[in-house]
Amino acid sequence: VQLQASGGGLVQAGGSLTLSCIASGLTFTNRPMGWFRQAPGKEREFVAAMMWTGTRTYYADSVKGRFTISRDNAKNTVHLQMNSLKPEDTAVYYCAAAESYSDTSRVPDDFHYWGQGTQVTVSS
Repeated sequence: VQLQASGGGLVQAGGSLTLSCIASGLTFTNRPMGWFRQAPGKEREFVAAMMWTGTRTYYADSVKGRFTISRDNAKNTVHLQMNSLKPEDTAVYYCAAAESYSDTSRVPDDFHYWGQGTQVTVSS
């Protein structure tokens, strides 16, 4: 199983980035997918998640209205569109896959497969 995240970088406050995560080695189409982030000295926190059907999405309050999660089941890919970025969004962002047919969760322990992380740095 491999989750390959990309799209991170350095951006000024107010800017935008789109993260992508390509999954391989697992059945992508029946799993909830999520994005988490971890800033230095802090615990990993939930950012966004999407049901495998794409009909339900969940967001952390801190990103609601600014970030959008989407998925392309034909390409085994999940995206995170991040707009109006703030310095406090600076973190390593991880994509994650939950078990097949599981309920969409915000808890890291409910996600069993993780990507390597991509750094997002927002300057003020």
